[in-house]
Amino acid sequence: MTTIINLEPLTHTLTRSQFKHLCQSNSDVQLERSPQGELILMSPVGGESGNQEATLITKVGIWNEQTQLGYVFSSSTIFSLPQGGDRSPDVAWIAKDRWETLSPEAREAFPPICPDFVIELRSRSDRVTSSKKLPGAGV
Repeated sequence: MTTIINLEPLTHTLTRSQFKHLCQSNSDVQLERSPQGELILMSPVGGESGNQEATLITKVGIWNEQTQLGYVFSSSTIFSLPQGGDRSPDVAWIAKDRWETLSPEAREAFPPICPDFVIELRSRSDRVTSSKKLPGAGV
């Protein structure tokens, strides 16, 4: 089945509610939203990147299973971040005590929490510029 994203009724920026509706209407398309409300279309990954992502999530999952310290999330999980963005890192981990403070409804939706640990794989085509540095990342 082919899904066509209809962006016609949307303004230049999306509210969190509009973004959630767009994601629910287009569940087979990977989307993110910047803190400014800009829609970000995520392209699918190739075999090498998919394998690297699977390896990393497996390693984090095994570590978490051994320690029982928290919860591991895949790249299909969108987190509604405190500063306004809605992002889905390749691998995410949240400490058990922080995750369990969320209501069942919040856990079921796009969790309104910033993960404690994330891994984001950079593909060969990604370019890091000074404007894309994370605040406080030091690189």
